[in-house]
Amino acid sequence: MHRDISLTIRMVISFLVLTLIYLVFLSFISAYFGLGILPIAIIAGLMIGVQWYFSDRIVLWSTGTKLVSKEEYPVLHEIIERLAQKANVPKPRVGVMTSETPNSFATGKSPKSSVVVVSSSIMKILNRDELEGVLAHEITHVRNRDVTIITLASLFSTIAWYLMQSSMFRTMWGGYGYGRQQQGGGVFLVLIVAGLVWLLSFLIIRAISRYREFAADRGGAYLTGQPLNLSRALMKISGHVKVAPREELRKLEGMNAFFIIPAISGGTMARFFATHPPIEERVKRLMQIEAELRRSDSVGV
Repeated sequence: MHRDISLTIRMVISFLVLTLIYLVFLSFISAYFGLGILPIAIIAGLMIGVQWYFSDRIVLWSTGTKLVSKEEYPVLHEIIERLAQKANVPKPRVGVMTSETPNSFATGKSPKSSVVVVSSSIMKILNRDELEGVLAHEITHVRNRDVTIITLASLFSTIAWYLMQSSMFRTMWGGYGYGRQQQGGGVFLVLIVAGLVWLLSFLIIRAISRYREFAADRGGAYLTGQPLNLSRALMKISGHVKVAPREELRKLEGMNAFFIIPAISGGTMARFFATHPPIEERVKRLMQIEAELRRSDSVGV
């Protein structure tokens, strides 16, 4: 499998910028609260550690996913087992989410504890080859440890969010209204800095999420050797998501970052804030991989 150099460079730059933002934020809160950077990093690590440890259970519970046996879904298990062997990762557990909206996702703290989930309806609209393309995409997420990467990327963004909420509460109830202008001014400064850090990190993390989706598409395409199967699956899933009942989409919208196609209800989400790249761009890249593989085959012959 050939690495996409431009995609790798963009991910590296995103992480470097995110690291710089977090270092500036750490320096500010260390100076403001009189704490060393190490204690603050430990507090942040504990908070994100709890979030990371329970993340897979929360996702499975939120989506109503049921873990299924090989006897219940033999084809699903057979495809996932074969792809896991090719990707050199432990076979994930298999889950089915009861939903009329076709979709899939992978979760888990590590490849050993991973779960690959498909909705009950996705198996009705995709043929076996297209389903294999989708599952290869999810196995690539498992191999790339994307759940862990995004969780770690969110480390100090989480702290900034809670600090922003706390500062906002103190400004409203413990600041200006009770004659503590000086204290209120300090709290307001914390609120501004925390809000700015959260917003910038939010945008960068969304960009990283989009890059990880491109990488999972690419990895899945090479894993099966049939990029067109995944592109057809993406177009089918996207078409069904667009016409899915609004109530169904609202139930799943909170899990958008996990899905292969986001379940967006209402208007179109701005590309800048999206967790996923546009479907057209994903299909275009898969078509380029298809052409690349065909050229390789012709040279080999």
